[in-house]
Amino acid sequence: MVTLAEVAQHAGVSASTVSYVLSGKRSISATTRRRVEESIRRLGYHPNAGARALASSRSNVIALMIPLRTDMYVPVMMEIAIAVATTARTHGYDVLLLTGEEGPDAVRRVVGSGLADGMILMDVELEDERLPLLRGDGRPSVLIGLPADTTGLTCVDLDFRATGALCVEHLAALGHRDVAVIGEAPAVYERHTGFAERTLDGLRSQARDSGVRLLHRPCEGGYAAMAVTLARILDERPGTTAFVVQNESAVEPLLALLRQQGRAVPEDVSVVAICPEQVAVQASVRLTSVVIPAQEMGRYAVEHLVAKLDGRGDEEVVLIAPELTVRASSGPAPARA
Repeated sequence: MVTLAEVAQHAGVSASTVSYVLSGKRSISATTRRRVEESIRRLGYHPNAGARALASSRSNVIALMIPLRTDMYVPVMMEIAIAVATTARTHGYDVLLLTGEEGPDAVRRVVGSGLADGMILMDVELEDERLPLLRGDGRPSVLIGLPADTTGLTCVDLDFRATGALCVEHLAALGHRDVAVIGEAPAVYERHTGFAERTLDGLRSQARDSGVRLLHRPCEGGYAAMAVTLARILDERPGTTAFVVQNESAVEPLLALLRQQGRAVPEDVSVVAICPEQVAVQASVRLTSVVIPAQEMGRYAVEHLVAKLDGRGDEEVVLIAPELTVRASSGPAPARA
């Protein structure tokens, strides 16, 4: 790590001058300020917040890495972020929000600068490039999501594999034998994002056990993309009597398209969604759903991270059991099927 003294030497000024440039507590000439700032940029210096803290060397800041991608449902991500922030404050911590797609570089910046005492990572991929840095640094961290290998990591997530299985189990009990899955955008699967892959694994496993034919199709969401995806599904499997939707942006377009085709929900076709509760209850047909427990995930992540910061926590995987709520969108398979 580059030190403040090294920046001062490079810029040809005193260490106190560098400190004043960083803090803004004293007036520094424009020429000197530019020289110091150029040295900071060239050397890659990051002010060490922990070193400037009290004797505890704590910054009392938690870094939350939450890449805001266009192919993800941002309201869920932000609901988790709000739960993280509010829970962190109850423990005396502030939250540093990192929303870019920098991956390992963001982890290095947080570690190198001492900006935060610990980190919470979201949008976890099965083979996430950030994980070797977390394992190697030793800084307390928690993942909201599951990678393929959880060794040496603390993870909190909905049990998405059990979630997929629960959806198929519910539909199979109603007599459905041809089920189509409308998934997330293709890029989500191309990145091998953990929650999507695990849901699909649970769907397929339970379908095999239940004698259900399962067809999975990713979808960008929105009306136009949903129209193309639905047409493709019904062309391949005209006997489809049920849909599982793991794509909040596709829910209402799907219901609208089914109405246009004269397919009544749930008399002709059933729909089960994996989504936040407000999406399920505010849809044009109240949806049978497995809720995404965003607030619980955020709260548990902070509580486990604080325990680790206090020397009380161990590496563990916490999976929240899914709960399926039956509403108006699922019913017995039509007799003609």
